[in-house]
Amino acid sequence: MKRTWCIGVINAVFIALTERILWLYSLAYDARYPVVCFDERPCFLIGEVVAALPMQSGQVAKEHYSYEKNGSCSLLAAIEPLTGKRLGQVYEQRTKKEYTLFMKALADHYPQAVKIRLLQDNLNTHNASAFYEHLPAEEAFALANRFEFYYTPKSASWLNIIELEFSALAKGCLHQRIPTQQELEKQVLALIKERNDKQIKIHWQFSIEAARNKLNRHYTKVNENNEKYKLT
Repeated sequence: MKRTWCIGVINAVFIALTERILWLYSLAYDARYPVVCFDERPCFLIGEVVAALPMQSGQVAKEHYSYEKNGSCSLLAAIEPLTGKRLGQVYEQRTKKEYTLFMKALADHYPQAVKIRLLQDNLNTHNASAFYEHLPAEEAFALANRFEFYYTPKSASWLNIIELEFSALAKGCLHQRIPTQQELEKQVLALIKERNDKQIKIHWQFSIEAARNKLNRHYTKVNENNEKYKLT
């Protein structure tokens, strides 16, 4: 799948975080330390004002341009790229409470893991403080110890493989008008289960070596010695 990059300011912090992520993706599979990518996606609930025309064989379904907004909800999802293992949950909102609930479910998804290597963005709800605000300290500490957090740089969501999964879910069902949270949850979780059952994996190919070459002018701005990584 061709990716369109949206890159912000590339400085030493950006490079350091990026290389840590690319190193993470390069690791061989280890069930004791699964690499899992997580994020949240807002889902807008859209209802029909005028009923859609009945579908006819060989024709594309047609929707009326008029619609009504029924609010929104949030899809929280995670994927382990090397195994195709997925988890998704739909909530009314996405606060520290929902983040904690999802992480508890994710930890239960990997009972044998020593540490879950979790890649996520740096949203202010995405850290262990959420656990302490919604669980007794003992439980919060235990849950936090199940994870090893990795963060994407600012304006670099393309580095998180879960974004590829969200694209697939959007094409599969989220592109259409869905009027209620219950219906959206039914459709998206059914699709996640189908992809999970098929163990659809995502193969990441962008490496540290490729980053040092393709982004070499930025690397060189940080340290002139990095010019040696540019391929001629």
